[in-house]
Amino acid sequence: MKPVFVDVDTGVDDALALLYLLASSEADLVGIASTGGNVAVQQVCENNLGLLELCRVTGIPVSKGAGATLTGPMRDPSRSHGPRGLGYAELPPADARVTGYDSATAWVRAAHAFPGELIGVATGPLTNLATALRAEPALPALLRRLVVMGGCYDGTAAAEWNISVDPEAAAEVLATCSESPEPQCIPILCGLDLTRKVAMTPQHLARLAEAAGAATTTMSAHDPRGTRSTASNPLIRLVEDAMRFYMEAHYDNGQEYLAHLHDPLAAAAALDPALVAIRPATVDVELTGTRGRTATDWTGRRKPNALIGIGVDAAVFFDRFIARVGTFARRVAEGV
Repeated sequence: MKPVFVDVDTGVDDALALLYLLASSEADLVGIASTGGNVAVQQVCENNLGLLELCRVTGIPVSKGAGATLTGPMRDPSRSHGPRGLGYAELPPADARVTGYDSATAWVRAAHAFPGELIGVATGPLTNLATALRAEPALPALLRRLVVMGGCYDGTAAAEWNISVDPEAAAEVLATCSESPEPQCIPILCGLDLTRKVAMTPQHLARLAEAAGAATTTMSAHDPRGTRSTASNPLIRLVEDAMRFYMEAHYDNGQEYLAHLHDPLAAAAALDPALVAIRPATVDVELTGTRGRTATDWTGRRKPNALIGIGVDAAVFFDRFIARVGTFARRVAEGV
C-alpha cells in the first residue's frame, strides 16, 4: 500500500477525492490536512471528520490548518459548493476530533514518518504546504511524489480558484520544489485545462449507484431545485445530494448539467501517474495584476519546475472511479 497525505478545502469534489482514496486498495490514507478555501477552515474540518464517520473509517488523523492566507484574510468562500461545502448533502456528527497540532506540522510529520514513500496530494489552496516548507525545506525530497490540483496552463482561465486564493503560497511551493536536486520533487500539476476533461453527468451517477447495488432515481436538470436523493445507500445519497448542487452551479454558469471532477482526477493521478499525460514546463504565479494567474513557459529554455497534466482518457478514469467508489459504498452499507 502507498502512504498518502492529502490537503483539502472540502467542498464537493474534494469529498469525492477523499472517497476515491478511501476506496482504493493501494492507498493508505495517513493524514488529512484541512485548509480554508471552498468554505472556512472550521467547516472543512467538520466535513472531513463527518465524511470519515459516514464511511465508518477510524484512525486517520485530521488536522486543522490555515484559516487565512500567507498575506492576509481568506477570500469569501466559493458559492459553487454551498454554505457548508457539500451542496445539499448532510453529514453525521463525528465522535473524532482534530489533532492537537496544525496541518503544516502534519505535513512535516507525515513526510518524516514515510521518507521516500509518501505521496502528497493538495486539492485546495497551498497555504498549509507553503508553511510546512518554511519549517522543513527538505520536505519535497522526502516525498515519493506531489500532485497539486491548481492552475490553468492553456490560457483559457485568468486564474484558477486554488491558486488565486493564496498566490504567494503557490509561488513559494513551486520555488522550493524547484530548488531541490531530486527529480521527484517537481510537482505534477492538474489544472483546469486537464480536469475539465472529466465531466460527471447524471448517467455516471446512475452507473455509480448500480455499482453500489443501490436503488435510486436518475437526476435531471428538469428536477425541482434541491430535490433530495432517494438512494438506498447512504454514501450514494451523499454523493447525489452533493453533486446535484454542484451540477446546478455549473448549469447556472452557462454549462451543461454536469460537474467537473477536478480533485478526484488529481487523487487518481497521484496513485497512478500514468493515468495522465504530462509535459514539463516552467510556471510563474502572478502576484500582481491578475493575481494567481499561472504563466506557463513551454519552451524548455528555463529549468522546469512542474510537470503539467495535458491529457487524460476520461472513460478510463470514470470506469475506475465508479468501480472503486461503488464497491466501497456497498461495503460501507453492509458494514464490511
